[in-house]
Amino acid sequence: MSDYAAYHALGHDDNQTPYRQTPQNGYQGQVSPSQEQGYFPPQAQQTGDGTMSPLPTRTGKKKSRHAYHNLEQPAGSSQPFNGMPQGQTTPGHPYAGQQVTPAMNQFPAPATQTAFGGGTPTVPSGPGVSAGGRVDPEQIPSVPRSRDEPAQYYLQHVYNTMEQHLPPPSSVPFVGNDQGNSTPKYARLTLNNIPSSSDALNTIALPLGLILQPLAPIQPGEQPIPVLDFGEQGPPRCRRCRTYINPFMTFRSGGNKFVCNMCTFPNDVALEYFAPTDPSGVRVDRDQRPELKLGTVEFMVPKEYWAKEPVGLRWLFLIDVGQEAFNRGFLEAFCDGILNALYGDDITNNDQEAETSENAEETRSIPLGSKVGFITFDKEIHFYNCNAGLNQVQMLVMPDIDDPFVPLGSDGLFVDPYESRSTITSLLTQIPTLFSKIKHAEPALLPTLDTALAALSATGGKIVCSLSALPTWGPGKLFLRDDNKLHGIETEKKLFQTEHPGWKKTGAKMVESGIGVDFFIAAPGGIYMDVATIGHVAAISGGETFFYPNFVAPRDVLRLSKEVKHTVTRETGYQALMKVRCSNGLQVSAYHGNFLQHNFGADLEFGVIDADKAVGVMFSYDGKLDAKLDAHFQCALLYTTANGERRVRCTNTVASVSEISIESMKFVDQDAVTSMIAKEAATRMTERTLKELRGALTEKTIDILAGYRKSFSGSHPPGQLVLPENLKEFGMYMLGLLKCRAFKGSSFLLVLSAKSDHNYQHLLAGQEPSDRRTHVMRLLKSASPLEISLLLYPRIIPLHSLDTTTGFQDHNTGHLIIPPTIRASFSRVEEGGAYLIDDGQICILWLHARVSPHLLEDLFGPDHTTLNSLDPQLSSLPILETHLNCQVRNLLAYWSSIRGSKQLTVQLARQGLDGAEYEFARMLVEDRNNEAQSYVDWLVHVHRGIQLELTGQRKKEDNGDAGIIADNLRAMGW
Repeated sequence: MSDYAAYHALGHDDNQTPYRQTPQNGYQGQVSPSQEQGYFPPQAQQTGDGTMSPLPTRTGKKKSRHAYHNLEQPAGSSQPFNGMPQGQTTPGHPYAGQQVTPAMNQFPAPATQTAFGGGTPTVPSGPGVSAGGRVDPEQIPSVPRSRDEPAQYYLQHVYNTMEQHLPPPSSVPFVGNDQGNSTPKYARLTLNNIPSSSDALNTIALPLGLILQPLAPIQPGEQPIPVLDFGEQGPPRCRRCRTYINPFMTFRSGGNKFVCNMCTFPNDVALEYFAPTDPSGVRVDRDQRPELKLGTVEFMVPKEYWAKEPVGLRWLFLIDVGQEAFNRGFLEAFCDGILNALYGDDITNNDQEAETSENAEETRSIPLGSKVGFITFDKEIHFYNCNAGLNQVQMLVMPDIDDPFVPLGSDGLFVDPYESRSTITSLLTQIPTLFSKIKHAEPALLPTLDTALAALSATGGKIVCSLSALPTWGPGKLFLRDDNKLHGIETEKKLFQTEHPGWKKTGAKMVESGIGVDFFIAAPGGIYMDVATIGHVAAISGGETFFYPNFVAPRDVLRLSKEVKHTVTRETGYQALMKVRCSNGLQVSAYHGNFLQHNFGADLEFGVIDADKAVGVMFSYDGKLDAKLDAHFQCALLYTTANGERRVRCTNTVASVSEISIESMKFVDQDAVTSMIAKEAATRMTERTLKELRGALTEKTIDILAGYRKSFSGSHPPGQLVLPENLKEFGMYMLGLLKCRAFKGSSFLLVLSAKSDHNYQHLLAGQEPSDRRTHVMRLLKSASPLEISLLLYPRIIPLHSLDTTTGFQDHNTGHLIIPPTIRASFSRVEEGGAYLIDDGQICILWLHARVSPHLLEDLFGPDHTTLNSLDPQLSSLPILETHLNCQVRNLLAYWSSIRGSKQLTVQLARQGLDGAEYEFARMLVEDRNNEAQSYVDWLVHVHRGIQLELTGQRKKEDNGDAGIIADNLRAMGW
């Protein structure tokens, strides 16, 4: 074999260990990527004592009632970026050893008198500016660095929720230790130190909001959420505001009364809940009461909280068997995905083997008590009886779709998937063959949904529906609405919502019945599918739309199978209501997400809610907060679990209050701010034009950074761009939001030419289809901060320069060694390089035209030494015993554990050969594309706006109110 220099000759030591050499000890200690437990042990174990620090003792004095008692963290970037030598760490920084951003003196602007209110500005030279006055891209804030350094820190440290003031970045896995304040997995405040008045908040121009992900999955090493049962009387609650008991309620009168932390109302303690208090006012049984120690708990609730009798979750699969579904391979792929979701990769074992297995209950993909049913549809609707007592499946056909009904009872339509394993396996295996000769091209979707609604109305449940053609048959038929003439004008916003009354009515009825829908929509060849109308039912019911805009059977089958399995196996609740309560002086002003709310102030209603869904809550002031007290927030989610238990999950969050706005800037959660702005902007897409929204996002960015510059860093020269320490990368995230498919302009891409390594080609790809815009709009509304962060700024790893230890377990720490990510820019692309890029939705393997044959051989096998020899429909890497192949598979498995709802498969993008190369170029968000500026030009533009604001010459565009304001509204609820 050739040496490493031949493998990749750019800037590497020839003596470095070649990738093609296998370590002498083989692959011992490596964990196969296919195994469920991942590639490294839990980061840290949360123990019952030692790490569980008690809450501060309530003494009754206001000065000691802060959630955070030590507010000595430095104000961060009160100096410009040249205020500290490169490599020096900030004292008291939450991430030990993290480097501050290097010097950056000024962003030049055109030398016009109107821009600066005076003569031609001078451009000082400095570490961030070249001799010609140009910005050095190396010196601007780096998103990859802001992620990589905290990730290394939290490999060895636990996040204690009452001891640390700033949560880790949302893209960083961490172990949270709940000390009474919920971990950031469940709730993220935009400001962890809240201004005491609306005037103080307006000074910093930041949104005051809370991102809630109440069913978020826990990290290995964390304690599970305790489930508490208070019997028929239910959990203790405040009689005035109905807040549930939590760690921040105080007890007095010897334990006979508890004072609500939201409204300060003193409540009598029920006799069965009474316990005396010690001299400091703390209950003597506090350590035995999880609801008084933990920020997130669940309560079993009595029958007065029931809408209907709780049962195990009913899953109803609606399978499109039309001509397009069969021809494109989508039908077979979806049936295989259901089998994989229910029974795993091995579907050959019969049901007797499953029942006699000692671990049968542990291997169930859905909880005990859950049942499944199957309906297929084209122009007709077909029902299937999969009862275990039958020798074969019974099929009933419903040709009348104008007034359909359910011909089977619940015992026939819904069965235990493990008791009826053989019949279900036989059915799903035979469906593609059964409909192979039936050529119905037009599916009737709305009548099928109405039938499913009737089947589930008595119990509630979850619908999983496939679709591969525009439903143009029967009641609720749709037609082609998307027209390029409508793009870019006032009426374009109508394309992002449904105007069909039948679909709106069905969606509302589903929520009322406790039913949610997940759609799997394939658009072969990019055909129009009216995602705005079809996806409305999923969005309003709390479900999700998985959209495949150019489905190709060999390439996308694995992704479809994984996402169907994820839908079925993730934690899911149904018949859900959500209520958010906050301290006196604050009120909820707006909600952003996918749900149904009949009127403002009413509870949020979800047909279903799962572990990947998040909701944004905005707050406004209805008074002034007391700086000597904390601000409290509680989210109560009433729902039925998949195994049929009615519960309330309470998520409690606390923040300190300050009269000085600069204190609030020290504790800004950048990811929460970005997520809140993204959710609000997505909500406005049906009200404002895209041009207005892009202008509003730009103005909001300038408002926030100018507010900091004007109020807290006035001592610096006007020519310096000064960014808050905790918002250094905020400008890049906002640029990524402007470039995402929901808001971007024309698809103007900068693609690297295959003929020359540094010759860029400008390609105009046309307007963005309304289906894609609508899909991303709804994704932003319901996505978690993790998913939004990756969408706005993808993570990239160069594979050709991996260290030999990367991708394997560190024998000292037990963790997988992860390489640093690089900036999302073509300037980082090297000749002969191979790169993995992942935005949380798709993962692309991009290969340079001059990539080394040895790299291809190590990655794909001995028969693949040229780009043309690779399979363009590749979706996963082959399992080879080569060093590089094992490294990359391990890294892919690690990435797959840090994503949202979309599952990771690999899509090949060979330079000059594959269409996915345009997608790769779109994901390089630091470059100039999508009718938007490069990162450097964007910062120059933002800095110019800040300078105009400082001189009083800035003219804002009229973009309406930034949020919904409800005056003096304090809604009460269950």
